[in-house]
Amino acid sequence: MKTVAVVLLNFNGLELLKQFLPTAIECSPEARIVVLDNASSDGSVGWVQQNYPEVQCVVLQKNLGYAGGYNEGLKQVQARFYALVNTDVQLTPGWLKPLLNRLEKQPKTAAVQPHILDYNKRSHFEYAGAAGGFIDSLGIPFCRGRILKYCEVDEGQYDEVAPVFWVSGACFLIRSELFWKLGSFDATFFAHQEEIDLCWRLFNEGFTLEAVGNSKVYHIGGATLPLSSKKIFLNHRNSLLMCYKNLPQAKLYSTLFKKLCLDGLVGILYLFKLNFKAFGAIIHAHYSFYKLLNSKNRTRTINPHNLNYFHRKSILLDYFVYRRLKFNDLNKNYK
Repeated sequence: MKTVAVVLLNFNGLELLKQFLPTAIECSPEARIVVLDNASSDGSVGWVQQNYPEVQCVVLQKNLGYAGGYNEGLKQVQARFYALVNTDVQLTPGWLKPLLNRLEKQPKTAAVQPHILDYNKRSHFEYAGAAGGFIDSLGIPFCRGRILKYCEVDEGQYDEVAPVFWVSGACFLIRSELFWKLGSFDATFFAHQEEIDLCWRLFNEGFTLEAVGNSKVYHIGGATLPLSSKKIFLNHRNSLLMCYKNLPQAKLYSTLFKKLCLDGLVGILYLFKLNFKAFGAIIHAHYSFYKLLNSKNRTRTINPHNLNYFHRKSILLDYFVYRRLKFNDLNKNYK
């Protein structure tokens, strides 16, 4: 039996499956392919079963989002390694082997990602993961190759294998044993930043995450969940939840206070732009976060192995004040 399962989470993504499933099968001979369906209503499952009977289909009874969907669906997938891949990702020949080699040779490495490039602008890194992710002291994510909204041209500058803080949920390979041992994804997140939360838990347990530059894939980005008030809600609420669960105790309350204030400023900016839906989404995110505090208190990491979780003190200062747009421009002495 093949030790790797490439698992594509699908929700009403028939056109994406038609476009990218054949490539996934062709480019992943080391793995078996699984389509995990989040209760689609567009005939996705029937199309896969009719055209690719060798592909395993796991069908859920309702849409549980990215986090809950993978948690439930992967219970039916037996494999040593899970490769979790968005349906809007174009895999490439040989993409999987370098990732698999890293996990087989590095026992303390829990998960690895390829470099993720923009499907529509193929010379550039893509927003959702680029060449591996980091966070600043407030938990704001950024990547090698992508600082906030600025995406660099891939000129091989990050091709070396490198440790990162988080791997992208768009496409990554993880040890199934650790996925379940660490409690899988937090289903409360539904979608967005659940992979950073999982990686932070792995980091707190002393494991390493890596980005592997000789594996590259192409991501459309935003195809599975376009920008909306729901996306704004999920990003703001989940960022608070992630920090609450994983921050060292000494930094917990001061950091949460700063995050809440920053969210308030962002909300005011939305008001000035007359974007009342976005403003309401941030208010809703805070209210939802407060309601969840008691349940999240039971899942906080106690005595983490690693306390130095952030790569930069403030990526916002780096970007807006110091105008450091590229990862290699970041001054390592500026903390």
